[in-house]
Amino acid sequence: MSAFLAEILFDLVRAIVGSWLREAAVAICAWLDTKIQSRSARLFLGLLLGAAAFFLIPAIAGLLGL
Repeated sequence: MSAFLAEILFDLVRAIVGSWLREAAVAICAWLDTKIQSRSARLFLGLLLGAAAFFLIPAIAGLLGL
């Protein structure tokens, strides 16, 4: 029973932290969008952030055991 409750609690915490991280990423990207005026700079930064996410998201998910 305790393992079941621990699993439910872990899933709840994972969902809450995931939503917070998603909201933070959207807020940071919206802030960056207003600061960068050049189209080519936006494209370069988007590609750079996308490449970072491509490598970091699986690494973090692997560490968390997702």
